[in-house]
Amino acid sequence: MQLRKHNIERQQQENFDVLVIGGGINGAASAAALAGKGVRVALIDRGDFAGSTSMHSSNLVWGGIKYMESHDFPLVRKLCKSRNHLIKHFPSTVKEIRFLTTIAGGFRYHPRYLWAGSWLYWLIGNGFTRIPHYLSPAGIKDREPIVDIAGSVGGFEYSDAYLHDNDARFVFNFVRSAMDRGCAAANYVESLGAKRDGQDWVTQARDVMTGETFEIRARVLINAAGPYVDQHNALSGESTEHQHVYSKGIHLIVPQLSEHQRVLAFFADDGRLFFVIPMGRRTCIGTTDTRVDSPEVQVTDDDIRFVLDNINKRLTLQAPLTRDDIISTRCGVRPLAVKASSGGDRDFLQLSRKHVIDIDASTHHLSIFGGKLTDCLNVGDEVVAAVQELGVEVPYADFVWYGEPGREVREEFFHQARLMRLDAMASHHHEALSTRLWRRYGAQALDMLEEIREDPRQAEVLIEGTEYLRCEIRQAQRREMITRLEDFLRRRSKISLVVSAEEVRNAPGLREACEILFGDEAKAKLEEYLTSPLAQDAAEVLSDDSHADNPAHSESLKWR
Repeated sequence: MQLRKHNIERQQQENFDVLVIGGGINGAASAAALAGKGVRVALIDRGDFAGSTSMHSSNLVWGGIKYMESHDFPLVRKLCKSRNHLIKHFPSTVKEIRFLTTIAGGFRYHPRYLWAGSWLYWLIGNGFTRIPHYLSPAGIKDREPIVDIAGSVGGFEYSDAYLHDNDARFVFNFVRSAMDRGCAAANYVESLGAKRDGQDWVTQARDVMTGETFEIRARVLINAAGPYVDQHNALSGESTEHQHVYSKGIHLIVPQLSEHQRVLAFFADDGRLFFVIPMGRRTCIGTTDTRVDSPEVQVTDDDIRFVLDNINKRLTLQAPLTRDDIISTRCGVRPLAVKASSGGDRDFLQLSRKHVIDIDASTHHLSIFGGKLTDCLNVGDEVVAAVQELGVEVPYADFVWYGEPGREVREEFFHQARLMRLDAMASHHHEALSTRLWRRYGAQALDMLEEIREDPRQAEVLIEGTEYLRCEIRQAQRREMITRLEDFLRRRSKISLVVSAEEVRNAPGLREACEILFGDEAKAKLEEYLTSPLAQDAAEVLSDDSHADNPAHSESLKWR
């Protein structure tokens, strides 16, 4: 909590070159790029970092193969290059994975036509991944026995990428990178609107946790509020060329369905892509694509029925999946950028996730519309270029602001881990402990090795049923701005996604974790979590009036 308090004090006392409003992937990448290149930057989010769209994705980093059908080849090219860049610079986090796509008889394209398209997709992506393969129905069954090939006329397998950890963790690492390079970032700080005062923007901010209001001054204001960009522009009197329309998507997290590390892709009953995505000892299934008028969404019975019906039709499981198999849900909106003059009348399902940055040079204001995880490095670089055009000095313009630590640091970490037999301390884990710590914490993992050497108890799993160690909780307390317990359980980690709410509530180490994270406030923070919808079992909250894992419904976080 000291880190957050200190950064809020800085926000009140300093004048910044740039204030970024919104800590989703667009805002986090913008702040990381600006701070890395020496710009004085502040970042605020009215909830937690990655607390909205950025924590409800499919965890896929892909080149947009679905945009091949609409012949948007420039966008596919751009996204493929971005995917390749992420795989190259984040090799522990962003990994290539095979997609096995099954085509049913009567589909609008023959599987050989789609297979040929996957070769074009591979070529557009510079042949960076493994080559595609055409598969007969029998070949599909050989690769993935749980696929129901009755009615299938074939399929194909190709490569894209995915996030090994959860999306929100990936986003937070950009925020942490920005803070390491001087950014004054704070979660649960709400913008009440901004106005021009001479050459500066003055933003009225409110600490959501205390109710205290204060001002933040910056030369440039970046609206990266995700699905709430339009609402914040209205607060600040900004008119833009683009606006958002919204697509709601849900995923269900269920027990592991396949031991194979590949994504299963199908076309659902309505013709849209539908995925079965590995998530360690769990499986993520979905998604839906429903047009909605507001970013405030929830999981409904119809959503659940659609996902379960589609998955049960396409897999041969020992028993069909039911609501009782649902461990948790993801529910959010995709903000899709459209020209304001169009009124969003284009074919909704053909809209892409491409990002657009509207720049008002007269007021030094940027609005970031659309976007997705795959495109984050482009967003960061484009924002730096735009800020520089507006007259802000960028002292270290050539600095590479993204990527994992260098080879020497990595080799030193793994050498120390081998010397202390780290992996043998947690041989029951899903993956090697050294691999996991490096992926999540990078260079900071070296400090965790030192903690374990000093006190071997730091290598013990603290919250039963998870793989999180006592030293990881300490790391979160020091460096990850955990303000509410859900920040750790749902976003810095994926515990509440893959462990049932009942198991989390009853885990013996949960109270000790709260004591490490919150000190004297531990009891109150635990009670706050246990009485929230997030601490209920999925079966208890999955109804038409539920808020199902959607903290955007917190009254204190609504736009005024």
